[in-house]
Amino acid sequence: MKAGIITIGDEILIGQIINTNAAWLGEQLTLLGIEVIKTWTVGDSHIQIGQTLHESTQACDLVLITGGLGPTRDDVTKKAIADFMGVALFFHQATFERIQRIFEKLGRVMSPSHNDQCLMPEGVTLLQNRLGTAPGMLFHYNDKIIISMPGVPFEMKAIMTDEVLPMLQKLSKNKIAHTTLLTAGEGETTIENKITDIVNRMPENLSIAYLPSLGQVRVRITGKGPEENRVLKQVEEVADQIHNRLQDIVFGSEKELLALSRKFGLTLGTAESCTGGAIAAKIVSVPGSSDVFTGSIVSYANEIKTHLLHVPEETLIEYGAVSEQTAIAMMKGAIQTLGVSAAVAVSGIAGPDGGTPEKPVGTIWICAGNESGHSTFLLKAGKDRSGNIEAATVCALNVLRKWILNAYNPS
Repeated sequence: MKAGIITIGDEILIGQIINTNAAWLGEQLTLLGIEVIKTWTVGDSHIQIGQTLHESTQACDLVLITGGLGPTRDDVTKKAIADFMGVALFFHQATFERIQRIFEKLGRVMSPSHNDQCLMPEGVTLLQNRLGTAPGMLFHYNDKIIISMPGVPFEMKAIMTDEVLPMLQKLSKNKIAHTTLLTAGEGETTIENKITDIVNRMPENLSIAYLPSLGQVRVRITGKGPEENRVLKQVEEVADQIHNRLQDIVFGSEKELLALSRKFGLTLGTAESCTGGAIAAKIVSVPGSSDVFTGSIVSYANEIKTHLLHVPEETLIEYGAVSEQTAIAMMKGAIQTLGVSAAVAVSGIAGPDGGTPEKPVGTIWICAGNESGHSTFLLKAGKDRSGNIEAATVCALNVLRKWILNAYNPS
């Protein structure tokens, strides 16, 4: 089955919002073994929507549409679909009554424009939207399937999860399995060169992708086939081979860092300068992190480094705030102040200003450890401030993970 995705909205074209809908839909369809061959983004234009429907139904067996189903004048998707299919619109009383109940519950008065939201193309099968007023719509057009959903991401995801994905799972013949390895410390070309022989031996139904981002590269292995268990086994075997080859740079997410800490009975803290709390935010984004993570000290100013983290003033004077010595002192200060078993500290120049010839923008020192031992790492990032913060965050989590492994599980 070949699929196409159409996202509708002027706000996407002008860059006002990011098109996350297409990315999420593509991922979900791929997991079902459905091949996404193209995505289209069009404005709130009746003509453009009609033209795109014509093109997409010529090339695809399944067309998913998001956007343009609200009550305002720019929501023209339904009329464009009806005209494309050559059918009329009719007033759907059940939808009107459902919207009415929602507004009564909220203590609000329906706008007359909500009547237009209850107009539906003939031949539609409505899909329940438990999180909003606009239902999804399913159409059979010749031998193709067209599904239209609201553009609001959480509403679209609810309709897909409740209604669409279970239906598509029954229609899909291929099964797809994915495994992703997270790496830090090497570029995608270096990684590819290290595992070329493994990749060359992979079965034809497996593929590999290198997905670089700031501070890390995700290595994704994908398998396709009619037998789910067989495909999953193939993917896992290749993933194990690659993991063994790259074990010095493969790391888990912050979730794995917390699992390691629980295994060895550790509590964690962070001392952050240039990252401004980003490392702590990554850790606490995982539910249940409170049993491991105690807290963070954001020591942006040198006064905070000395008063809260007990960094000696002579260390700052002799070596500077961005130095290995200061990062070590910050880590030890976090252990003392936060009362944790292990900590990671970061101090650097995120930019765009503040660099020197000796310490250019992107110079970031990281230290992980405790009073018994530590590991340091010098990250030489780029000139982009947000990119440097993200890279330092990923790298700091990995330095802490590796230090815990070496200190508590040396074998």
